[in-house]
Amino acid sequence: MTGTQDGQTGEEEANRPPIVVAEGVTKTYDTGKVKVEALRGVNFTVKEGEMIAVMGPSGCGKTTLLNCLSGLDDLTDGQVRIRNRLLTDMTDRERTRYRAEKMGFIFQAYNLLPVLTAVENVELPLLLSGTSPGEARKRALTSLSAVGLEEWRDHKPAELSGGQQQRVTIARSLVNDPEIVFGDEPTGNLDSEYSKEIMGLLRRLNKQNKQTFIIVTHDYNVGRVADRIVMMRDGVIEKDFTPAPF
Repeated sequence: MTGTQDGQTGEEEANRPPIVVAEGVTKTYDTGKVKVEALRGVNFTVKEGEMIAVMGPSGCGKTTLLNCLSGLDDLTDGQVRIRNRLLTDMTDRERTRYRAEKMGFIFQAYNLLPVLTAVENVELPLLLSGTSPGEARKRALTSLSAVGLEEWRDHKPAELSGGQQQRVTIARSLVNDPEIVFGDEPTGNLDSEYSKEIMGLLRRLNKQNKQTFIIVTHDYNVGRVADRIVMMRDGVIEKDFTPAPF
């Protein structure tokens, strides 16, 4: 049998169940004067524990696809299933709760609150969802430890490097132990050295925790870390392939 990048056999990989299934996903933005077809009948499946990189030129629909898969954007047509549950069957409140409990998000902008320390930024989503302060602090410290920043727990964002701030963002995205982590250009504000460091960290967490990662990027050096690269153009998936190992 052939081995995969994460050491699994081809049979083991083939037997992993799908966690995200998109069928005929269409998204049209109507400004009143013009209609923009951002997604045009996208079919897309992600298996549990996979790391997927979505790539393509600016304006091809990468971020729109991410938003539709996570329920941040409504679909114009088609359907998205998460663990065989239709997002369209959920109310807005149910989708919001599902994202808070089952999903993590890493963005290009760190979105850290400057007045809060690293640990306070990480524990904030838990506190907002009703977790007790003691439990939230414990889980935030565990998450910071996972990204190698426990010693920086009391530092505010301005006292951290760009790479460290992104690590705090990653810790925050993982603190609720999500099933799926969505990343929109997670290394876009970092130089090549920090970018390599962050992608190595994400890959390690993906393998250790067996969490699913779907990452939008324009950088092939980021994409080649993933199990699969999905190339988009003009709102459709142009090709889907396994990057060469390195």
